[in-house]
Amino acid sequence: MALKVKRVYEPASPEDGVRVLVDRLWPRGLSKERARVDWWAKELAPSEALRRFFAHDPKKYPEFLRRYREELRGNPALERLRALNREGTVTLLFGAKEERYNNARALVEILEH
Repeated sequence: MALKVKRVYEPASPEDGVRVLVDRLWPRGLSKERARVDWWAKELAPSEALRRFFAHDPKKYPEFLRRYREELRGNPALERLRALNREGTVTLLFGAKEERYNNARALVEILEH
């Protein structure tokens, strides 16, 4: 099924399907009502140390992706996400301003390979 990525600050739409926030911290200034998150999957977010290492630096993205894949190995929440995706559309939500180099896009790459 479809796996999409969207900034959590963008308005929710019916095409989003199940909305999954994959950040460890709740997005600043955003109410839970406005965010319309179905599952806040903190357990799928990168560790604090990995998040600080990466800092959305495009040059560090390949290493971030490798380390993030390692962190997710054996994580039961990853299987839950796969199961949701088999049932229908899932939109991974992130709060970062960086649209291309973020953990939600990395998670899609990990799930697709």
